[in-house]
Amino acid sequence: LLFALKICENGKCGRKDHCLAPVIAIFLLVGISTLFVVSVLWTTKKGAPWEPTKMKMVRLMLEMAEVGPEDVVYDLGSGDGRIPIVAAREFGARAIGIEIDPVRCYISCLAAKVLGVKDRVEFRREDLFKVDLKGATVVTCYLLQDTNDRLYTKFRDELAPGTRVVSNTHTFQLISPVQVK
Repeated sequence: LLFALKICENGKCGRKDHCLAPVIAIFLLVGISTLFVVSVLWTTKKGAPWEPTKMKMVRLMLEMAEVGPEDVVYDLGSGDGRIPIVAAREFGARAIGIEIDPVRCYISCLAAKVLGVKDRVEFRREDLFKVDLKGATVVTCYLLQDTNDRLYTKFRDELAPGTRVVSNTHTFQLISPVQVK
């Protein structure tokens, strides 16, 4: 964009395609911004807006759950995929990220491939209220309080005894925590 604006600064760039570059860049910027706003509003309605979990908190959550190579970690609302990727890379677990936003799901898949954990991490573009959690040994989430409260019945019906659930910031009203940090 800066290169294109510099070329066209005096209005005599000599090439019409260079003078279109700023217009194309503006349309792309508006399109990406619109996609971002729609994504935030849509994911908020479906469970929670995307707010990345700090890496220090990611590790703390996985340590609290005592994640190991025998675990299958489900991350509800996985966003950019950092929790499943760290679970696989640093803790040796298999991990499944559940994310309804197709753009973030795609970015997560790319990140897993680039970081070399594609064989241990899977990302599914699904609604967290509809996904089957029966295979999970650990569930992580960073959702809104009302979303956590709506998950209680799902957890009760689908999670096996001994499944560890770790939530960042918000609690589950009907479940007493074993540990709080």
